[in-house]
Order: sequence, then C-alpha cells, then structure tokens
Amino acid sequence: MAEPQDASSPAGEAAIEDWPLRPWVLAAWLGLAGLLIHFLSDNAETDPARMAATALVFFGAVALAFTFDPQKWREPAIFAGVAGLVMAGIAWRATNAGDHYSDEGFWIGAGIIAVTLALPLFQAGFHRHRFRTSYSETHFHVWTDAISGAGALAFTGISWALLALLANLFDLIGIDLLMDAIDEEWFGWTFSGAAFGAALGTLRNELKILGAMQNVVMLVLSLLAVPLALALVIFLAALLLSGLQVLWDATESPTPMLLACAVGAFVLANTILRDSEEQMRKSWILRVTALILALSILPLVGFAAISMGTRVAQHGLSPERIWAMIAIAVACAYGLAYWVAAARGRKAAWAARLREANLHLAAAISVIAFVLALPILDFGAVSARNQIARLEAGTVSAEEFDYAALRWDFGDAGRAALKRLAQGSDEDVAERAQLAIEQTERPYGFARGVRIEEDYNLVVRPGDPKLRAQLLAWLKEQQYACRERCLAIDLGLGVDGRREVALLENYGSRLLAIPAGDGQEIAEVRPPQETGGPLEESSDVEVREIAKRYVFIDGKPLPQPLD
Repeated sequence: MAEPQDASSPAGEAAIEDWPLRPWVLAAWLGLAGLLIHFLSDNAETDPARMAATALVFFGAVALAFTFDPQKWREPAIFAGVAGLVMAGIAWRATNAGDHYSDEGFWIGAGIIAVTLALPLFQAGFHRHRFRTSYSETHFHVWTDAISGAGALAFTGISWALLALLANLFDLIGIDLLMDAIDEEWFGWTFSGAAFGAALGTLRNELKILGAMQNVVMLVLSLLAVPLALALVIFLAALLLSGLQVLWDATESPTPMLLACAVGAFVLANTILRDSEEQMRKSWILRVTALILALSILPLVGFAAISMGTRVAQHGLSPERIWAMIAIAVACAYGLAYWVAAARGRKAAWAARLREANLHLAAAISVIAFVLALPILDFGAVSARNQIARLEAGTVSAEEFDYAALRWDFGDAGRAALKRLAQGSDEDVAERAQLAIEQTERPYGFARGVRIEEDYNLVVRPGDPKLRAQLLAWLKEQQYACRERCLAIDLGLGVDGRREVALLENYGSRLLAIPAGDGQEIAEVRPPQETGGPLEESSDVEVREIAKRYVFIDGKPLPQPLD
C-alpha cells in the first residue's frame, strides 16, 4: 500500500496533478450546472421528475468537480454519474412521497452521507483495492476535500460581498446593470456555481498547500484533546458513582449531548492518530489522550442508548426515534471497534488498528446509508405496529395514547392503523381515533390533541346543558383551551343579540359570543387575556359592575379610563 514518503509530500498528491486550466474549467462547469439547476428546480417541489433532474445535476456536477483529472477522466465521470443517479432516485422518491411517508428528509440525509463517505474512498482507489486501500490516502482526501470545499464556500461568500459592493458603487453613477443582475435568480445560481468552481479548482491544484493546512488544522484541534479527555474521564466516573438518574434530572433527553461528546471524542482522537505512525504525535501525553478519547466513545454511546431505550419504553417507536437508534447503533459500532482495535493492537499497534477500523467502518456505513435511503423499510409502518401493540397491551391508556402521531407522523401506515382503531369495538378508543382522523392540522401539547367530553373539567354557571354542549363542541377544536379546568359564566345577551360567555381557566380568560341559531360558529369577541392568578376549585368567581372615570373632550370620552 502506498504511504507518504515524507510530510512535505502528502499522500494522494499524484492522484490529482496540477492542471492550470482546472479553475477555468470548473468555473464554467459549475456555472453551467448552476444555470441548469435554476431552470430545473423551478416549481420542482411537487414534480418528482424535475426534482430528480435537479439532484442529478447538482450532486453529479459537484462530485465530478472534486474528482476530475484530465488524464484519467473516465472513472471520475462514472463515479459522478452514479452519485448523481443515486441522489436523483432518492430525490424522486422523497418528492413523490407526499404525505404517504413521514421521514423523507432522513432518506435524503442518508443518501448525502453515503455519497459523502464514498467520495474520499473513491479518490483513494477503494473501487480497485477494496479493503487494501491506503488509509493514508483516504485520510488525506477526507481532510483536503473538507478544506477545499470549505474554502470554496468562503470564497463564494466573499465574491457575493464584492459583487454587492460593486453593484452599489455603479448604482451611484446610474449604472444599474449589476444591481438588476443580482435580483435575477438565474444569475445567482450561475454566479455562485462559477465562483465556487473557480475557487475549488484553484485549491485542488495546490495539494501541497492543502496537505500543510491539514497538518495545521489537526495540530490546532489536537490542543483541545487533552481537556476533553480529562473532562470525559471526570464525567464518566461521576456518572458511574452517582447513577444515571442524574442525567434524567438534568434534562429530559440527554441523548443528543452524549452523542455530540462521542463525535467530539472521535474527531479529536483522530487529529492525534493522523494518517500513519510516522506522522502521529510522539508525545506520550497526546498518545494516552487519543487512547482515552477512543475508549470513551463506547460508554458515552452506551449511556445514549440507555437514554433512548428509556424514551422508547415510555413513548414507543416513531420514525424519528428509529433513525436516532440507527445513529446510535453506528456510533456504537465505532466505539466497539475502537475497543477491539485497542485490545488487539495492545501497546504497540493499537493506533494502526484504529486507523484500519476507520477505513472499514466508513465503507460499511456508506453502504448502510445507501440501503436505508432505498424504498425497502417503512419506519412509519414499524412505528404504527409498535404503538398499536402498546395500546392493546395496556402499556399506554386510551386517554394518553398519541392518536395525532398516527394521523400525522407515520404516513399512510399510521392513518390506516388509525382507521382500524376507529372501527374497533372499544368505544372510547374508537371515538378518540375518529376525532384524530377528522383533524385538519397537526395539534401539539395537551392530551396529544385528542379529547372527548369526559376529558374536560368544564363548569357552566348557571347550569345550562345546551350551552355546555355548544362550548364542548367549540373546545374540541381549540387545542390549547381548557387544559386543566375551566369555568364558563353566562353574561346574558350582548348588544348584537348573541349570548356572551366569559370562559375562565388557569391564568387566562376569553370572551365568547354564542350565536342564537344552530350551525353557527362560536366567535371570540376579543383575544385571550391573562388573569391575576390560577383558577382553583375553591376560587370565588363573580361578575361585578365597576364605575370608571373618563376624561371628555367636546363631549366625547377618551378611549382609556382614568381608573
């Protein structure tokens, strides 16, 4: 396997040779791609074919820009075509999904991860060498792709700032050509593509400089490794001594924070590991730090898995939670692989084993992400079956069951399950399921947005069954009204002939107008207002008339009273 000869000759330098025309070619190529994207993406949100074509041009053009070599252009062209077709298929599926599925955004994310991981693997020759691919070259391309991509994005932003400055400058002397061009969407796509391509081409011609920048970036990042390793040792030790309850007391869902720490440990450990034993820092403190960070990934992810498992046990599965579990499983694979690598390598070769694990896992995750983006698994159906099983087993009561999630979050599978519940023999469940089916927008908050008459603690003064029925029918459409208890006071007929009702609840009041005829909707006379305190069962509520003083001008009172 090819390894870098020295630090000044980075691996992969021969893979992309200096080509003076590269900035110009990439500027023209990505500028044209930007123009095509503008025309193809117009009204493409509901057109699967146009969205697929847009994804094909965007991802294919970018992939070819990163890999193109005039001496060996066939393989990069094939890779770019495959990457574009993969994302085009995913974009077509996601756009065509409509509301039949609920996790199409995750399909696109999985596709992007698959293509992003495949890019440095292809550049390093994985399609020829398989798992004998040089880790040094793969590692080199990961960092140089990131640095050149970030640099090109920064240059694009600076180019837009300069263009805006020039446009305003010329506008001062009555030349509005640039100002008019900036307002055109086609120009924006074309200019952005050309600027990005020119910068990318220039940076890709300077692999020696990119290699040096890679070393500098990793050197700077490695400075953060020691404090992070020390903090993680203290955190994990304290967690083992105090128990997991401290996590639940601190936050409802510690999983994102734990995963973020695991990702930080992974990145900083690899800034010390570098791409070979020769380039790895010789300091024993940093070597121990890298080992601590690598070994801390598994316990961090393990605690994240326990947190997610607790949440699933409490609330059941959902497509989002399944995708989160997949992310945790991937992180667990890294953590476990690092422990195995450290055990197999022992003192001398543990770093080499970790690098080998990185290469193998990157290839495996690229394939897994691609498979997850395919129309094979329906996580909405899996989640719906799990939620129905929890309801039937009595794990969750009919009152607390999340009917709205079946209606809105699980796609067609969830709505089909909801219809079966509405047609079931359990009248309580059937009524709530039918209410969820009739919803026209996604509710949030109290009781999952589905409440029947028995769920309302509503008192009407004076008691009037017809008025209470009218108010209950209105409350069913108001997700945030009458959450705990509420009191309705009949104020009699208003000046317009409608009955006025004061609806009081905890820290809030509403003034409603009840129409005299049937079939007419209740209206709010004014926006909800805050009250001075909570509405308790023992609260003394009465209606009083209070005389107020006003200032009159020419016989007309000012809008606000003096009192």
